[in-house]
Formats: sequence, structure tokens, C-alpha cells
Amino acid sequence: GGQMPLQRRVPKFGFTNINRKDYQGINLNKLQELADKGLVKKTVTVKDLVDNGMAHKNDLVKILGGGELKASLKITVHKFTATAKAAIEAAGGEAINL
Repeated sequence: GGQMPLQRRVPKFGFTNINRKDYQGINLNKLQELADKGLVKKTVTVKDLVDNGMAHKNDLVKILGGGELKASLKITVHKFTATAKAAIEAAGGEAINL
């Protein structure tokens, strides 16, 4: 017999929070690419991002501050990082939370 070893007593899985919200992150340079290709005009919504394959239909979208944004865009998504919001407004755009 003997005592059950520690590695067999401890569960082999972690904790998963059932209330967790996962956001689909999209960097500013990806938005700039869409603007350069002419796929988006002045406004960007979640629907535009879904149509271009950057997010799925039921995703929550968060704009991240990676890269540069030169285009003046009015972006409407669920969340923004502070650096992304500052960069969008510096480029003459508008950041709107859903």
C-alpha cells in the first residue's frame, strides 16, 4: 500500500472561469492594410471585419495598438486598448465602443 504519491493526488487540469470573455484582437496595422486595399472606406464595424475574415460572426472584437494607423477611420467595435484609442484619434479618426 503506502501513501498515494503527490503527482497522482493533484488534479491534472486547471481552473476555467465560466464567465470569461474572449476578445478577438486586431492590430492597427491590419486596419491600415484594409484601408490601403480599399476594402473599407471611412467607417469600420464588426461586420466589415467579419466580411474580410478578421473575426467570426459572434466574436467580441478588441482593437490593439500594434503598428501604425495613417487612415482617418471611424471604428465601432467592443473594446480598444488605450494606445489604440490614442493612435486612432491622433490619425483624425473616432473610436466608438459598442
